[in-house]
Amino acid sequence: MNENKSRREFISQSGKMVTACALFGTTGSVAYAANSATKTGETGKPMNINSKHYYLDNVLLEAGFEFEGGVAISTRTELKTLEINDGKIVALRENNSHADPALPHYDAGGKLMLPALRDMHIHLDKTFYGGPWRSLNRPAGTTIQDMIRLEQKLLPELQPYTQARAEKLIDLIQSKGSNIARSHCNIEPTSGLKNLENLQAVLARRKPGFDCEIVAFPQHGLLLSKSEKLMREAMQAGAHYVGGLDPTNVDGAMEKSLDTMFQIALDYDKGVDIHLHETSPAGVAAVNYMVETVEKTPALKGKLTISHAFALATLNEQQVDEIATRMAAQQVTIASTVPIGTLHMPLKQLRDKGVFVMTGTDSVIDHWSPYGLGDMLEKANLYAQLYIRPNEQTLSRALGIATGDVLPLNDKGDRVWPKAQDEASFVLVDASCSAEAVARISPRTATFHKGNLVWGTVG
Repeated sequence: MNENKSRREFISQSGKMVTACALFGTTGSVAYAANSATKTGETGKPMNINSKHYYLDNVLLEAGFEFEGGVAISTRTELKTLEINDGKIVALRENNSHADPALPHYDAGGKLMLPALRDMHIHLDKTFYGGPWRSLNRPAGTTIQDMIRLEQKLLPELQPYTQARAEKLIDLIQSKGSNIARSHCNIEPTSGLKNLENLQAVLARRKPGFDCEIVAFPQHGLLLSKSEKLMREAMQAGAHYVGGLDPTNVDGAMEKSLDTMFQIALDYDKGVDIHLHETSPAGVAAVNYMVETVEKTPALKGKLTISHAFALATLNEQQVDEIATRMAAQQVTIASTVPIGTLHMPLKQLRDKGVFVMTGTDSVIDHWSPYGLGDMLEKANLYAQLYIRPNEQTLSRALGIATGDVLPLNDKGDRVWPKAQDEASFVLVDASCSAEAVARISPRTATFHKGNLVWGTVG
């Protein structure tokens, strides 16, 4: 508890330390960390399904809610056979019904099928994961400048291991049911484009089983480290998003920093995903400035993600409603690690107002934080614990933060996923329904990406 308190104090001093990307990655559910993650196969290769066209029997699908007095009290399920062909679910059939007996068939063992999970804020390019355990001492009062100096020393030491450890991290998040990610990748004078090149090489190898967007991330400050030229080179080299970082507390010039970030995005027709940790009034000012910029620039509509956005926790309910309404109108996305501690983020209020909220791991065992489990179901559980009154329906809805709001049932209890022609990307879970899976962080048994079994086993 003392350590948690010191971490909260550390981040709350936004003028001193505002780039603690992963410090909110700790959770209250570490007892569930040891899922059945030992069933890993050869990296990036299907394990025991070699056909593009096959049947998957004994798949447990949600069929509807049972209501009592207008309130969902349980979830009905049924066993089905899925016909999968060339990466798509081409038909839902009666269980064990094989229209073409010549096709191979596999057994899901009655496990619950849920939409594939999405880790939408992770740093695959810099981690201790996959190497020896290492926990760095960070004394109280450590500043962002201290952390930048530490990174300048550590990054060259980590680079020889970047590819191997990124592979291990992908294995980890696949074992937790994620087949899609968005990775921030350091772009600054110390790393140059080396981390980007290494990460792109890994993602090219893993493409059959894993999709990942890359954010070019000026971790040492876009202006402070004079990284604009490198950021533009990263855009030309194939990065998908322009990153940014605390424009006041790191770069010292909010408007210039944000204008530079947006201009790079406009010049290369890219999206923006900024780390914004500032909890001072400068953080609120930055949120308002970014939303105003999108409002004035139609080409940026739907292209801004604000990661962390801790400043929103300092607003009252009416202020959140006002900014959320504007965000929803401009399709601004919030990426949150679902922080615990003194910051109570208005995540439910944002979602209720129509803002798309997604979640991610952030760091996994690195120099920012020794925590991070790579488990989006755990993030849905944490969201549910912090922000909702738990019942069958609300627990099932909480899954959406981990799946990009793809849910098996709509609010009325009608099945809307999976359906014919949906991508065959899903996770099999040892649970009876979505609500149980969220509440219990149920073990995953297999992860499929576009019809490929990329982790786990089926019969």
